[in-house]
Amino acid sequence: MAQKPSIPKGTRDFSPEEMVKRNYIFDTIRQVFQRYGYLPIETPAMENLSTLMGKYGEEGDKLIFKILNSGNYFSDFQNDSQLLEAKNQGEKAFTKYISEKALKYDLTVPFARYVVQHQNEITFPFKRYQIQPVWRADRPQKGRYREFYQCDADVIGSNSLINEVELVQMIDDVFTQLNVPVIVKINNRKILSGIAEVIGQADKIIDITVAIDKLDKIGVEGVNKELQDNGVSEAAIAQLQPLIAFQGTTLEKVIFLKQLLAGSAIGLKGIEEVEYIFKTLAAISDLKSEVELDITLARGLNYYTGAIFEVKANAGTLSSSICGGGRYDDLTGIFGLPNMSGVGISFGADRIYDVLNELNLFPQSIAASTKLLFVTFGEAEQHYCLPLLARSRKAGINAEIYPEAGAKMKKQMGYADDKKIPFVVIVGGDEMQSGMLSLKNMTSGEQEKLTIENIIEKLK
Repeated sequence: MAQKPSIPKGTRDFSPEEMVKRNYIFDTIRQVFQRYGYLPIETPAMENLSTLMGKYGEEGDKLIFKILNSGNYFSDFQNDSQLLEAKNQGEKAFTKYISEKALKYDLTVPFARYVVQHQNEITFPFKRYQIQPVWRADRPQKGRYREFYQCDADVIGSNSLINEVELVQMIDDVFTQLNVPVIVKINNRKILSGIAEVIGQADKIIDITVAIDKLDKIGVEGVNKELQDNGVSEAAIAQLQPLIAFQGTTLEKVIFLKQLLAGSAIGLKGIEEVEYIFKTLAAISDLKSEVELDITLARGLNYYTGAIFEVKANAGTLSSSICGGGRYDDLTGIFGLPNMSGVGISFGADRIYDVLNELNLFPQSIAASTKLLFVTFGEAEQHYCLPLLARSRKAGINAEIYPEAGAKMKKQMGYADDKKIPFVVIVGGDEMQSGMLSLKNMTSGEQEKLTIENIIEKLK
């Protein structure tokens, strides 16, 4: 019995029509990256497991796809009791026996590894972008996939907050070109560290940020319960409530934070950095996107140390983040290159695709990859058209010819309709004799007689 074909949950096939739309997103993002001086690199689909583990927090580590070692990875064990003993050491200890590699979880940690490994070939500050797939062993749901593309831009080797300002401008440029209204939320991990400090829970900063990061998903009660479960005191949780509930303008939030964090040097430093970003943006750019200070924005990844960003569509039903990022001061230090500060953003291409689809924002012009189809009545006409087809392609026009000579006209025109080809050249005996070809606009139905030179000029 034949096996029923299927793909793993959380992954997808993409049709030609979908790929044309996806490439529209990738090309738009790539052009903006290049406009700001970022250059492309690529890293392997898999990394050493040791490169990835411990960089994303306990929850992130659980979502890393481990790759089984090739061959007999149980050969180190002489008997079942040794195997059982290894298993009893815990999941992390046992994993090293069966898995040395993993699919990459994001593009930032592999980028840090790349910087350290190639530091002698790099000019700093180093501005790079990557557009590649990543994998997470997450529970598949709407807008969340196990395999998805990230479009990252990072600058490393510079402490200047001008980089943060430019990243916000890049976010604005991308979504303005895609015609997606967005809200850019900004916070600073130093502010969150200051909050943990003033409520007497500095040692719980990771637990606090991970919990607050889920505010949109599980609500205030869910956040409070998670904080309680992780050992944050009732008094500290009570002190967090005004922060979680506070509403107001960016200026009002800054005033509130300055009062709250008056006794925290690191918290005040975070406020200073946030103020610089907002003042500089206001002074130098006319942003189309809404930008706000969100004092509950935490972003769960442990490596962030400064400004953090999150972008959400300001229209449609998809409320999840479609872009995010932040400053990390010492991610490369893990790999032996300390004090190399960096900052970056990551566009979620798959979620952006879903937003554009829902809001019907893909331009009609990108639906067709072929612009011109040659339709013929027989073999002689087909041979006549082949040099004309070659000339059209050399002129930069995406063109093809219906391959079955003498196929019924209805079938050939149906092919053009199905592929949404906007123009068709119809060639019969009269056209061959006169050199005047029949060009049909498939949208309007208008038909006119033109030379191949006229057709090329018209379609270019």
